[in-house]
Amino acid sequence: MPGLAQIDLGDTLLVTDGSRPLWRHVALARAARSKALILPGRLELRVAPADHEFATALIAAFAAGEERPAAADPASRDLLALAGRVAAHDVTVLIEGETGTGKEGLARLVHTLSPRRDSPLVAVNCAALPETMLEAALFGHERGAFTGASAPSRGLIRSADKGSLLLDEVSELPLVLQAKLLRTLQEREVLAIGANRAEAVDVRFIACANRDLAGEVAAGRFRADLFYRLAVFPLRTLPLKARPDDIAAIAARWLLRAARGLVPWLTASALARLKAHDWPGNVRELGNVLDRALVLTAGDTIDPEHLVFDRLPVAGLASAAAPLTGIVRHHEDKVIRSVIAESHSRRAAAERLGISERTLRYKLAAMRRPSTTVQ
Repeated sequence: MPGLAQIDLGDTLLVTDGSRPLWRHVALARAARSKALILPGRLELRVAPADHEFATALIAAFAAGEERPAAADPASRDLLALAGRVAAHDVTVLIEGETGTGKEGLARLVHTLSPRRDSPLVAVNCAALPETMLEAALFGHERGAFTGASAPSRGLIRSADKGSLLLDEVSELPLVLQAKLLRTLQEREVLAIGANRAEAVDVRFIACANRDLAGEVAAGRFRADLFYRLAVFPLRTLPLKARPDDIAAIAARWLLRAARGLVPWLTASALARLKAHDWPGNVRELGNVLDRALVLTAGDTIDPEHLVFDRLPVAGLASAAAPLTGIVRHHEDKVIRSVIAESHSRRAAAERLGISERTLRYKLAAMRRPSTTVQ
């Protein structure tokens, strides 16, 4: 863990770090559960054994910074180590995996750790643009090449010269553009729309796909020759449910980014509930759940009742759809009742909730009306 010295002493985590004021970013759990002693050049976190996992993840997230993806699961650590080895070699990389599993973050890590790190990483989503616009965006065009081309454009491939080009959702690339991209990969040159001569480029290609490209080739939707050109070194990200040890690490990183001011403490029971979920939406869904928790918590901890999932487990079924707005409303009502019970006045309760007294009155009136809120 660069920049931090950490010693595990039973129920105490001693963290030596004279340069980073980690304690400023941590709203420690209530005194009975967690304490902090701040000395010159040292932060001592006293946490219950059950809280060690999140404490360690929070320290690791603070030390690692933004560049390296959060990982604690052995499979994820192995994948990052392999990506680091691949980065040192100037080969084309294909990253496959489900939506929301961190493919783009892994691609950016490959670029950041490569000798091309000081040159641009240019990203394009192949599914976001229609075919006619995508060709011009990738390969560029000459002035007057088509209606509206009042000025020449270098295109994204040439803009990434000396750096890397990230082709996100490459499985959505139309067949006619697959042929043109194949030529660019083979010849390392770009022919702009309306140009008579190709221009040499020095670009590393990194492609991402949430579909199985080999299956797309078998179905005739993707060129086999382009597949083999892209898959010089394939990497595959795992769904979040297959790497539960990453959940604390990702949650700590997310809360450090998303929380304003102090970061609420993710309790051991809340972390256990996160680990029990099947995460059909992978990391994106986890981010949604944590963002809701930041809204719903009125204190310095995130507890199980603050976690609202996109799908709720139902007896006999793996999952079932639930009206999300109703669920959020139900949890908001619980938080409001709890804060009012702990406050000496409605004004104090409104201040704790971060809303006006008028808004609080409206919410209390709505809570008294009959509702179909999920119980």
